[in-house]
Amino acid sequence: MEFAELNLDPRLQQGITDRGYTELTDVQEKTLYHTLKGPDAAVQSQTGTGKTAAFLITLFQRMLGSERRARKAGLIIVPTRELAVQIEKEALLLNRHIGFAIGSLYGGTSRAAQRNRLKQGLDIMVGTPGRLLDLGSSGELKLSEVGFLVIDEADRLFDMGFLPDIKRLLHMMPSRQNRQTMLFSATLDRASRMIMADHLLRPVTIEVTPDRVTVDGISQEIYNVKSHIKLNLMLGILQRQAPRTALVFTNTRHGAFRLSRKLQLNGFQCRHLTGDLPQSRRLAIIDDFKAGNLPILVATDVAARGLQIDDLDMVINYDIPQDCESYVHRIGRTARAGKQGQAVSLASEGTFGHLMAIEDYIGMKIPAKTADFDLYAIDLSEGKRLGDQSRRPSRRGGTQGHGSKRSRETKVRSRSHQSKAYAAG
Repeated sequence: MEFAELNLDPRLQQGITDRGYTELTDVQEKTLYHTLKGPDAAVQSQTGTGKTAAFLITLFQRMLGSERRARKAGLIIVPTRELAVQIEKEALLLNRHIGFAIGSLYGGTSRAAQRNRLKQGLDIMVGTPGRLLDLGSSGELKLSEVGFLVIDEADRLFDMGFLPDIKRLLHMMPSRQNRQTMLFSATLDRASRMIMADHLLRPVTIEVTPDRVTVDGISQEIYNVKSHIKLNLMLGILQRQAPRTALVFTNTRHGAFRLSRKLQLNGFQCRHLTGDLPQSRRLAIIDDFKAGNLPILVATDVAARGLQIDDLDMVINYDIPQDCESYVHRIGRTARAGKQGQAVSLASEGTFGHLMAIEDYIGMKIPAKTADFDLYAIDLSEGKRLGDQSRRPSRRGGTQGHGSKRSRETKVRSRSHQSKAYAAG
């Protein structure tokens, strides 16, 4: 089915055409069939299937169908700042010929600037629970004027402990009889169904892919490798396959920083993205990565949700995630909107139990690959400091405390060949 068949407002249809959307995805067709008519909906859909456009088109069309003076506001609740920014940008693209006031509300940035946006008036707001609750409690955000509500990534919101905040926000809004509410989640778990029962009005339940949680377009593979040569293997994979863009996941912030520095010392242009970075810096890094100016991004799971890259070639799980759903959301950053992508996981000691749980959750055995001798690359970061400060050159042209460049490279090459021999044997 094509968007032109939906009989949408011409201004919205033009925005959809400009965006390059022609045919509806499965989740868009099944969702819009119901939500454009007005009922509440609970949608279970995997990542990368086009659900953002489904609820944005619903909001735009429904809001355009009401008189300006009587128009209620639209609110989208999301778990992370990154997702809020992403949805705001997508909404602005669809809004090019309409003129709605659209803004995002989240912590880590100026509260005063967001307060001023609210005073000027916003038709559609995208926000995280903490900041929404803060602004709503102070009366600066008129939650009583919300007529269209989207709870996106509901399972993630509840996993992050936002269920009490969501309930408080819902109690500050009009009753479910006086608003349209849409809930989107990768899994309609117990918490999601509780919200559906208490705060949605006879919702239509849409389960697009209940039996398969990973996208068919993702080529998954796994290497079993000793932890002390895991970096050598990843370097070899990056050198051999040379992806234009790669998103590398670690389980800890410290691990993300160390790995990004090691990749830099091996000649790769990359940065790290973790929750402790200032918001302005995080957004700048994400923009560089999305624009293609940054080929490799090393991140914790803070980027697994809401980071939408249209042409991401490869996802690498440098650390196997301890949570099954995190694996699905990580690899779901690639192969979006019907495109192809690759997910490579590196399993080392102590991860067997997590791997078994992941394979049970996704309902398939991840194909195991064997790394040949030549796939292991030399780690040029061996023995080098990983701090942010550059080391002061010595009088002999080398680096203080580490000997000459030739002796260091000889030492590193020797260790790398020892690693290859270990891996081959």
